[in-house]
Amino acid sequence: MPSRVSRAATAASLPQRLTSMAQLRAACIDLPPADSSVDAPIAERERTLTKPAGSLGRLERLTAWLGRWQGRTSPRLDHVRIIVFAGNHGVVARGVSPWPASVTARMVENFNAGGAAINQIARVGGAELRVVPLMDLRPTTDFTRAPAMTETAFLDAVTTGMESVEEDTDLLCLGEMGIGNTTAASAIAAGLLGGHGAQWAGRGTGLDKAGVVHKGSVIDQALALHESMLDDPLLVAQAMGGHELAAIMGAVLAARWRGIPVVLDGFVCTAAAAPLARMHRQGLDHTVLSHCSAESGHAVLARALGLSPLLDFGLRLGEASGAALVIPLLRSAVACHNGMATFDQTRISSRS
Repeated sequence: MPSRVSRAATAASLPQRLTSMAQLRAACIDLPPADSSVDAPIAERERTLTKPAGSLGRLERLTAWLGRWQGRTSPRLDHVRIIVFAGNHGVVARGVSPWPASVTARMVENFNAGGAAINQIARVGGAELRVVPLMDLRPTTDFTRAPAMTETAFLDAVTTGMESVEEDTDLLCLGEMGIGNTTAASAIAAGLLGGHGAQWAGRGTGLDKAGVVHKGSVIDQALALHESMLDDPLLVAQAMGGHELAAIMGAVLAARWRGIPVVLDGFVCTAAAAPLARMHRQGLDHTVLSHCSAESGHAVLARALGLSPLLDFGLRLGEASGAALVIPLLRSAVACHNGMATFDQTRISSRS
């Protein structure tokens, strides 16, 4: 069975720093597969454990998923890391959020001071939390007037995301913070999957009904402006995304190349990763979706990408809160697989 060391060595095929869209495109298309050699040993051990076959349901599938992407017959969660990428959006000037862009910086300070929800949930899950502000929180361009990012800025943000992923990570949980980023996520979803702004716009951080209608019209303006780019998933991300969304995509891509399973957070995080699924049919196979957000477009986007959420708690906070809630669930799956006694050890017959 390939070790994590040999699997990590394939990361040499991923550029250290992206300097062209062609490099990024190649990295998104030529993706390494899971390590299928661990499938049989994991399945065989599951058959020997002191429980009816399949009785742990999706926990058993999650164990197999972890093992395939870690390249281990006995998955481990020794190094679990959460990264929250933060960025600001020029489209906020169009009145798409009830909160000012300055809140992004205040929340980054709150994360760093340990006062946010994610700090508490990360502590419970035994995970290391890192917050990465993008571009010193300078906003993107208002994407109803021009692409949100130049090619250089987009590639820099993707590279930052790639560089944030440590190779010894056993599980990576991703999230974001950025006032206005549900508008960017909705625009990306519409650009990739089609539809009008009204079909994708949601309440975000608390818009009223009129605000949601306005948000939908702003998305429609962006779709019309960037119509010529809509057949290219990467250009959609560049034109209508954000610095933190691009960084999430970079982190998901780097994790794939390094054999690291990923837990995605809610709507924004899913939209940020979505271009990878459009570039490669199995582009998100190394990810699981933590939860179904209360944001109206998330369930539709998840189904289109073939992602089945693990939780449905009505969350719409972001900041990797849903992803972090899944960590104890995955720890339980691993503990059962690695720690349960076998029928032979207990001398219990597996048949009546």
